[in-house]
Amino acid sequence: MLSHHQIAAATRIGMLTREHDTASACDEALCELARALPLDAATLLALDPLTGAHHQMAGIGYTAETSHALADEFVTTPWYRNVVRRELPPSISADTEDPEEFGPRFRQGWFYAERVRPAGFRDGVTGALRHGNRLVGLVHLSTESPDAYDVEARHLLACVMPALAALADPVARAAGLHDLPVDGRASLVTPDAVIDLPGRDRPQVLQDDEVHSLLRAFAGTAGHRVRLLWPTQGTWYRVVLHRNRPGPGITADAVLIHETPAELPYGLSPRELEVLTRAAMGQTNRAIAQVLFLSPRTVHSHVEHLLRKTGAASRAEATALALRDGLLRPAPDDLAFFVER
Repeated sequence: MLSHHQIAAATRIGMLTREHDTASACDEALCELARALPLDAATLLALDPLTGAHHQMAGIGYTAETSHALADEFVTTPWYRNVVRRELPPSISADTEDPEEFGPRFRQGWFYAERVRPAGFRDGVTGALRHGNRLVGLVHLSTESPDAYDVEARHLLACVMPALAALADPVARAAGLHDLPVDGRASLVTPDAVIDLPGRDRPQVLQDDEVHSLLRAFAGTAGHRVRLLWPTQGTWYRVVLHRNRPGPGITADAVLIHETPAELPYGLSPRELEVLTRAAMGQTNRAIAQVLFLSPRTVHSHVEHLLRKTGAASRAEATALALRDGLLRPAPDDLAFFVER
């Protein structure tokens, strides 16, 4: 039966998922585990969704280099596959379990003989962390005491693993870093992949090849955010691109894209939005006319219409409004002009 102390530790670990400082929260989560369970060393590992490599988010008695090296070896063993398919995390001392059902006993294998026992550990327990039905990392506890992780101890670890998964999940962490609105679709995009976020649908605008050109253009700038309007399949969306720097769990540069459906503001037409975007770049009516294959007179009319619709007293006031509120539909080659640095 769990003690009051262990229940309190589990509750505190659950509350750590609300913290914005993920590194400190992961460190504190392992400290809480050390207060609730026997351990001489522990590691909390995030799984990079792009490379499949594990990266230490927090450790007690394990350096990041040691954790990475051990994880790289461990995932190639049959014991890792045993960990992944178990709801109750298995332990080294669980030799009473049926080897025909759960595979070879860990204590009798080479990984224990060559990696674990020489380090002085006599028992350990490993859990596979899942968040949003995705495998996102591992948690491992080790102790010099034999037979330390009985069924009750493993049940306690299983109870806190959902919270540990939320802390370790690099994809969920990326969304939290940018304080995304609760509504709207969002994904992380790298040059090689689109990574879905837990609880979010993939943005519709990603169906447009030109949006991927925008993403590449944004990734090539030094900016941290850009806001714009974009049409896809007859619907307009407010789109925000955020830069997500490499870090533990995601080692590649990624762009976080968020969209929400929106009507064109102020009753602007798509062509007026294009003219406003060009005006915000400082282009003259003649230059806008050349790019959009219009006559200068037509561009002049569009400018007059958008001034009336937005209530702006001047062209300068209208362009300031466009920059302030993201009333922009830039081409990929022009995106750098509007990036917030």
